[in-house]
Amino acid sequence: MAKKEFMRIISPRQVVLVTIRAFVNGKETDNIIPVAWHSPLSFDPEMYGIVIGKARYSCELIRKAGSFVVNFISAEYKDDVLFCGTHSGRDVDKFAETRFEKENAEAIDCSRIKQALGFLECEVVNEVDVGDHVLFIGKVVNEGLKAEGKRLFHLGGDKFAIC
Repeated sequence: MAKKEFMRIISPRQVVLVTIRAFVNGKETDNIIPVAWHSPLSFDPEMYGIVIGKARYSCELIRKAGSFVVNFISAEYKDDVLFCGTHSGRDVDKFAETRFEKENAEAIDCSRIKQALGFLECEVVNEVDVGDHVLFIGKVVNEGLKAEGKRLFHLGGDKFAIC
């Protein structure tokens, strides 16, 4: 099956923003990566999975940090989400360049996005090589629903829907 057809078949997928805090060269670094490949994995215990490309800077950061936050974002932040997806955290501070405000997670040493509709704070319990990506399995150690709102869904390429 062609990659393009595969992507059309599995779309749409809700876009979330994953935040990570790790120490890089002795400096605390916070990063944001949009993720459309993610899923709840278990109710008891609560487990959540995110899939990150092996070449992504965020993959390296999650491995160093051992934790991440899944931030569920309102569709009104589409342009900020696109910025985060088209710029590497190696080169730019995404919090400084977007409308996203940083707040500290409560149960892990990580940033969260203040504007998030909801969040899942996760500790990595397993990492699975799934080809050109890595599935990070996180145990949810804190969660919160802060507001209701329309969400952004990725349709493939540069196409999005709001639901």
